[in-house]
Amino acid sequence: MAHLTQSPADKERFICLYPIYINSKKTLAEGRRIPAEKAVENPSCTEIRDVLTAAGVNVYVENKMHPREWNRDVQFRGRVRVQLKQADGELCSDKFSSRKDVMFYVAEMIPKLKTRTQKSSGADSSSQPGDGGKKSKKKKK
Repeated sequence: MAHLTQSPADKERFICLYPIYINSKKTLAEGRRIPAEKAVENPSCTEIRDVLTAAGVNVYVENKMHPREWNRDVQFRGRVRVQLKQADGELCSDKFSSRKDVMFYVAEMIPKLKTRTQKSSGADSSSQPGDGGKKSKKKKK
């Protein structure tokens, strides 16, 4: 009943977003929540936070682990809490009406981050067409 008494603007009422939800390397059984072709390879909490902060959404990161994440590495650690609604119940942003909207937006924007586009730019640019090739091979089978 706590959700009835708490304002949507309370930090406890922010939605949880784990990197595993949008990780293309994970299966649905392992915790991915969006289609693999829209997901991102090994996203981090800082990338999710950066994208959502740039979108003007109220966000904070917690040092938590997703229960299905077996890798205890720092890279996979963290949970991002995102404010979807204001105290009066109105949406904070028109483009995010549900947690799925947030996941799709983050997965779309992370590959465009400077850290993703510049990080060993030669290797990264060659791996992206390779990923595309792998995906088309899977579809042919």
